[in-house]
Amino acid sequence: MSGGRGGPADRAGAVPAGSDGQRSTRARGPGRLLIAVYGIFALATTARAGFQIATKFTEAPLAYLLSAVAALVYIVATISLARPGVRAYRVSFAAVTLELVGVITVGVLSIFDARAFPSETVWSAFGRGYGFVPLVLPVLGLIWLRRNRPERTVP
Repeated sequence: MSGGRGGPADRAGAVPAGSDGQRSTRARGPGRLLIAVYGIFALATTARAGFQIATKFTEAPLAYLLSAVAALVYIVATISLARPGVRAYRVSFAAVTLELVGVITVGVLSIFDARAFPSETVWSAFGRGYGFVPLVLPVLGLIWLRRNRPERTVP
């Protein structure tokens, strides 16, 4: 099969017509802003974690490793939110849920056991150092994902 437009062999340029080939509805309207904010946090947390790990890791290894985990979560969320399809939706849901759990867990621990976090992470004190955006962002992300679930075919 030569792979006309929409055919499975057409991998080099044209977008297949199937649901996985269409542009993600999650990347439209307010979703673009959400993805942009995730992208900004991905860049910021990656740079911060990289700097902290490279220059002062021994001062607060747990905090700096958590910063790296947060960076990875933001990277995965950014990419998966921008991609179409059920698989990307599931990855987005898992990443954003992990982010919310991380923000709440690290937030509680950083308040009740401040000695465990001698240096702040993006999730410390529920993201206080970032205007609490790290706490609000996954809530908005989960709402957006719920409203933009991929259609499922029921047999």
